[in-house]
Amino acid sequence: MVKNPRTVAIAAALALVLSACGGKDQAPGDMPPPDVGVVKVQPGDVPLQKDLVGRLAAYRSADVRARVPGVLQRRVYEEGSDVKAGQVLFLIDPAPLQAEVGQAQASLASAQATYANAKAAAERARRLAPEKFVSQSDLDNALAAERSAGASVKQSEAALANARINLGYATVTAPINGRANQQMVTEGALVGQGTPTLLTTVDQIDQLYVNFSLSVTELEQVRRAQTTQGDSQVTVVLPDGTPYNRTGKLDFSGDVVDPSTGAIALRALIPNPDKTLLPGTFVTLNATLGIQPNAYLVPQAGLQRDAKGAFVLVVGSDGNVARKEVVADRQQGGNWVVTKGLAPNDQVIVSGVQRAQPGKPAKASPVDAAGKTAAAGDAAKAPAGEQPATKDAAPKDAASKD
Repeated sequence: MVKNPRTVAIAAALALVLSACGGKDQAPGDMPPPDVGVVKVQPGDVPLQKDLVGRLAAYRSADVRARVPGVLQRRVYEEGSDVKAGQVLFLIDPAPLQAEVGQAQASLASAQATYANAKAAAERARRLAPEKFVSQSDLDNALAAERSAGASVKQSEAALANARINLGYATVTAPINGRANQQMVTEGALVGQGTPTLLTTVDQIDQLYVNFSLSVTELEQVRRAQTTQGDSQVTVVLPDGTPYNRTGKLDFSGDVVDPSTGAIALRALIPNPDKTLLPGTFVTLNATLGIQPNAYLVPQAGLQRDAKGAFVLVVGSDGNVARKEVVADRQQGGNWVVTKGLAPNDQVIVSGVQRAQPGKPAKASPVDAAGKTAAAGDAAKAPAGEQPATKDAAPKDAASKD
C-alpha cells in the first residue's frame, strides 16, 4: 500500500514533539518557585531630609521715619535702588530747625554772661570773707549764685546740642545697607507731627531668612537625628523646579508651640549675593536637618501595610519567603526609611511581591535601583537587534535547515 507523503511528514513531526517531551511529565501540584526581584539592604547613616514650604524674609529691615516735624522738601534716592548706610534719602525743610539752633545759641550766650558775673561776685566774696568785710550769709549767696549760673550754662549747652541734633534729622539718611523701597509720603507733606512719619523702608537682602515650621513630632525626630549643628542644610527650590545654587543653614529653632497650628517655628539663613531671591516669596525647601544612623532605605514597592502595620517580605538563606514587621516613619525620595525590623543583608522582595507567599520558596534575582534584574540590564546594554542568548534559543542554522 502506498502512503501519502503528507501523512508521513505529520507523523514524523508528532514523533519529534513526543520525544522532546518524553520523560518530563510534571504533577499538577509541583509548581516551580516564583521568580522575585530582591534588593539586599544594609544599614547606614541616612540624611534626615524633609520637603517643606517657607517664606523668605529680609535679613534686616529698617523703617526710615521723619524724626523731626517739618515739610518734606524732596526725595534724593531712586526708589528700588541699593543704598549704603548714611546715604541721604530725604530732605526736610531745615529753616525752623536752624532758627531753634540760633535761639539755643543765644540762650547759651546769656547763660555764660550770667555765669561770668556770678563767678566774679563769688570771687570777691571769697577774698573779703577772711577779713570779715562780708557776712557769711552774703558769701553763701554769692557761691550759690555762681553754682546756679554754672548749671544754667550746662542746660543751655544741652539745649543747643539737642537743637543741632534735630537740625541733623532734617537730612534723613539710610540706617543700614540695603534696598530702599518706594517712598510713602510725597514732597510737600507735613511730616513728623507727634508720631514719627514712615517715609520708606530699607531691606538688607544680600542674605535672607527663610521661615518655616515643623510639627512637634517632626522636631523630635530632627533633634534625635541631629549630631551637630553643621549637619543642618536648607536648599531653596525655585519655581521652575531647579534648586537654588547656594545652600543655607538652620540658625534658629523656637521652643514654644503655636497653639493655633501645633507647630514650632524654625528659621534658616540663605546667602543671596546676587539678590535673585526676594523677601516675602513663598518657596519650597529641601531641608537636611540631621543624620539618622543605622537606618535602611527600602524601595517603595517593597513595603506593604495591613491591619497589623508595615511589613516587608524577604527571601531567607534557605530560599523561603518570610514576613518581617518593620517601622517606617517617613519617605525619602523613592524609598521608605526603615528604622526597625530589618537585619544587614536581608533580601527584600521589591518585584513579584504578589507571587511570594510567606513560608513558601521563591527564586530570588537581584534588581538594580530601577527595579530591573541583572539579566534585563544586560539585555538593555546589548546593541540594537541583539539580545543575550538563552538555553532554549535555537541556533539560526538549525532553524533555517528546518
